[in-house]
Amino acid sequence: MSIAIRSVGSALPARAVLNADLPASLETSDAWIKARTGIAQRYIAGEGETTSTLAIEAAKSALDNAGLGAADIDGIIVATTTPDLTFPSVATMVQRALGVPAGSMAMDVQAVCAGFIYAMGTADALLRAGRMRRALVIGAETMSRILDWEDRSTCVLFGDGAGAVILEADDSLSVDERGIIDLQMNADGALIDMLHTTGGPSSTQTVGLLQMAGKEVFRHAVEKMSGAVLTLLDRHGFSPDDVKWYIPHQANQRILAAVAAKIGAPAERFISTVASHANTSAASIPLALHHLEQTGELKRGDMVVMAGLGGGLAWGAMLARW
Repeated sequence: MSIAIRSVGSALPARAVLNADLPASLETSDAWIKARTGIAQRYIAGEGETTSTLAIEAAKSALDNAGLGAADIDGIIVATTTPDLTFPSVATMVQRALGVPAGSMAMDVQAVCAGFIYAMGTADALLRAGRMRRALVIGAETMSRILDWEDRSTCVLFGDGAGAVILEADDSLSVDERGIIDLQMNADGALIDMLHTTGGPSSTQTVGLLQMAGKEVFRHAVEKMSGAVLTLLDRHGFSPDDVKWYIPHQANQRILAAVAAKIGAPAERFISTVASHANTSAASIPLALHHLEQTGELKRGDMVVMAGLGGGLAWGAMLARW
């Protein structure tokens, strides 16, 4: 049996915000942001756009691309740090909007920018255990709503969006043909203070605002994402050259370049959407995956790697054949 990605979809808010459109009070510039991050714009959710509405549209896109309907899904896992409500989960909102049958599993997972890897790992385990046969796995965020818009070191980095995949168990396939080869999920709670929000329901009765020790997060992102990837490759006897496409969390362009160099992989194999999407946290990997698929360059049998790191710190990687 193989656990394979059947389709991918995505959704973005209606409004794109260029660097030049950011508040003048930030005292920054398009050139400054591009030089330090590679970001040219980001999408910002407007009135009526929430994490759930973006997740729903991304899920519809994935279903349409697979030629499937809501009745074909028996599990929904949403990776998000920015849910519409403290509860119920965004996943149940997706279930209701799509009409996924009652009794199906639906839940959220929270590992910030590593969230999509964690969601894929959770879905993979449940599918292998026979708890589901076909799952919607979604990364969806409205990070703009937890930003301090007076802090140019963080607010220029993030955007909103959603990406979704349909993951299914296929008894007719072997992993040598297609599907997830291996994953790993890691965390180090000793590094909580490096990337966090200033509040939460239990501590401040607010959602808080994002705070980040940028230089330290940069160092750990490069070290831990590259390490997770190399561990997976070594475990299965592959080299970096065996991977056709690397689809990392889209933190910023300098991090992507440093990870590529650390792994020893050609930079052109690293998919980057950071210029147009900025950092969309748990949504960034599936958004980049859908972008790659839409180019037509992603071919059946290509080996792909996905990796991410977020607050916690939490990080992980996934190795698969398309």
